[in-house]
Amino acid sequence: MTSELSSPDEFRSRWRSLLTTFGPVLALVVVVALFAGLDALRPEGGKFVSWRNLQTVTVHATIVGVAALGMTVIIIAGGIDLSAGAALALAGTVIAWGFVQGYSPAIAVLLGIATGVLCGALNGLLVSLLRVVPFIITLGTMTIFQGVARIIAGDTPIRTHGTVPLWMRDLQSPLPPNPALLVSPGVWLTLVLALGVALILRYSVFGRHVFALGSSEATARLCGLNVPWTRLCVYAFAGIFVGVAGLFQFSVLEEGDPTAGLGKELRIVAAVVIGGGSLSGGRGTILGTLCGALLMAVIDNGCAMLGIPDRVQDLIIGAIIIGAVTLDQFRQRRMAT
Repeated sequence: MTSELSSPDEFRSRWRSLLTTFGPVLALVVVVALFAGLDALRPEGGKFVSWRNLQTVTVHATIVGVAALGMTVIIIAGGIDLSAGAALALAGTVIAWGFVQGYSPAIAVLLGIATGVLCGALNGLLVSLLRVVPFIITLGTMTIFQGVARIIAGDTPIRTHGTVPLWMRDLQSPLPPNPALLVSPGVWLTLVLALGVALILRYSVFGRHVFALGSSEATARLCGLNVPWTRLCVYAFAGIFVGVAGLFQFSVLEEGDPTAGLGKELRIVAAVVIGGGSLSGGRGTILGTLCGALLMAVIDNGCAMLGIPDRVQDLIIGAIIIGAVTLDQFRQRRMAT
C-alpha cells in the first residue's frame, strides 16, 4: 500500500524537478521559434535564424549572463543584490582608471575584479552585521557604489581609446578573432565560468551550505552553519562575476562610465527569476539562468529585427518576469500543501 502511494508522489516530484530544470530551455526554444516564424513572414526575412545573428545574440547576453551567475548563488542563498549594476559600472570605471594610471592591462583587470569582490563583501558584511534585509542594504550600496564611481571618474567617463589591447577588445566582438572559436571569446569565458559555478553548487560543501541557507536559515543555524560567514562568502563570491561583467562592459565601451550599469541589476535579477530561481531562496540553476539571459537577448534582438519599439520590448520582458514570479509563488503554495 505504501509503495502504491509513494510511486505517484515520486513521479510528481521527478516531473517537477525536470520542469524546473528544463522549463527555461523550453521557454527559450518557444521564443526563438516565435521570432523565427515572424521574421520568415517578412519579404526581407530569414536573417533571424542565421549564424551571424546567433553570434550577435550570444555576445549581447554575456554581460547580464555572467553577472547573473553570481546573482544565482545569492538568490539560492535567500538574498538579493540590487547594487549589481552599479558595482558592475564601478568595476569598469576602476579598470579604465588603471589604464589611465599606466598600469598593465592584467593589473587593471585584476583591480576591476577585486573591486567587484569588495563590493560583494561589503554587501554581505552589512547584511550580516546590521541584520537588515538584503533588499534595503543593496538598495543603499547601489547609490554608494555609483557615487564612488563618479568620484573616481570625476563625473565624466574615463576614456581609454587607443590604449586597450586587441585581446580585450575582442572579448565582446560578435565576430570572433579566430573563426575556429565560432562565437565571441566572452561567450566561451561565460560558459567556462558557468560550468565552474554549477560544479561548485552541486559538489562542494560551499554549494550545500548555499542551498541550506536559502531553504531555511533557522534550520541551517541549528545544524551548526555559520550563517554570517556563509552569507559574506556568498556575496563576495558573486562579486567575482560582477567584476568580470564590468570587464565585458569596459571592453565594449573602451571607457569607464559610472552610469553604464544603471538598470542592469533588474535584468540580472530577471535572468535568474526567468530561469526558475526562487526569490524565496533554496532553488535555482545555472542552466536556467543562462537561458533567462539568452531569452531576454533574443527578445531584444528579435524585436529590433522586426522593427518593434524598445518600449514594447520592456512590456514583453516585464510580463515574462511577472509570469515567472507568479509561477514560482504558485509552486511554493503547492509544495506547502
